[in-house]
Amino acid sequence: MMRIYLVGGAVRDKARGLTPVDLDYVAVGGGESELRRRVPGLTRVGQGIPVFVRGGSQYTISDHANIEDDLASRDLTINAMAEDESGAVITHPLALSDLRDGILRPVNPANFLADPLRVVRAARFAAALPDFTVHEELLAAMRAIPAEALGRVAAERVGQETLKACSAPRPGNFLRVLLAGNSLDPWLTEFVGSDLAPAGPPAFHDASVLEHIARVMDRCAGETLRVWMALCHDLGKTATPADMLPRHFGHEERGLELADALALRLRLPNRFRAAGRLAARWHMAAGRYAELKAATRVRMLLELDKAGIIEPFFRLVAEDGGADTLGRALSELGVVKGVRLPDKHRDLGPKSAEILLQLRCEALAGRSGERRNDH
Repeated sequence: MMRIYLVGGAVRDKARGLTPVDLDYVAVGGGESELRRRVPGLTRVGQGIPVFVRGGSQYTISDHANIEDDLASRDLTINAMAEDESGAVITHPLALSDLRDGILRPVNPANFLADPLRVVRAARFAAALPDFTVHEELLAAMRAIPAEALGRVAAERVGQETLKACSAPRPGNFLRVLLAGNSLDPWLTEFVGSDLAPAGPPAFHDASVLEHIARVMDRCAGETLRVWMALCHDLGKTATPADMLPRHFGHEERGLELADALALRLRLPNRFRAAGRLAARWHMAAGRYAELKAATRVRMLLELDKAGIIEPFFRLVAEDGGADTLGRALSELGVVKGVRLPDKHRDLGPKSAEILLQLRCEALAGRSGERRNDH
């Protein structure tokens, strides 16, 4: 007879006194036809393991004979929990104690070999549960997975875990734990070695490139896109030639291409791809916004506005140590977008665009008392 259990994070959250957001169920015993009789209205999704959705709930048909064996196949002890239809809870022997003590521990290191994505998930849980300690057994399980095996995981799955980490309370832990588990390669390979490179001259930075980026991610927590931009903003520093350190001249241009490549590798939505590129390209200039020439401000504001990231971008700049100029930027964007090209200058091809840019620069320069030839 088929038995259906609520499993994983939902049971864990209930045990912590939280209201579950995602409801995952596993069906043990029986097949698809029986599950459909028990739970009408299911839609099958994906390939391979039978997975079905109904509303906000997901159902999986287990290939294990009983729930205890199913739990023994999971990633972390705190996720190896199930609740049957009567409300009784079944757990891994260490699940409740690890939940109480705040420990992230693997159920079995071999389970990470069965699905190497669990390496990335472990780092994501460290970001989602910042008050939990990463057990040495978990780091050992992560280190045992070769980069080649991790590289065979579907890019979309890694991208989804990365964005979940960017939505977490302490997203910088995602990088820190991947580093500790020797698991940055191949998906975040840009960061390999970045823990050994200074983020900048000692007068301005007291951390490595990786730790600096992780700290800015933490300060940007609360908005997924802003955290992703924080992850990308100093990517160019990971490729600074050793003989240039501790300075990072030109890291904006290097970072632009690296951020683009990373977003493509993780199959992230186009908005995230654009946001990462622009964060790398413009964050240094925006940090000294008041000093920029009108033409530079116009180009930057229009590019950011086109991508729809004005607010998260300037919030990132402030968290990165720059001045908080969001209000001024929004005001000046209004001035720039308010400029209209006179009819006599329309339909002139590239010349029309050049004239419009000139008029916008003059409007911005005039507003801030700059010289007309500033552009």
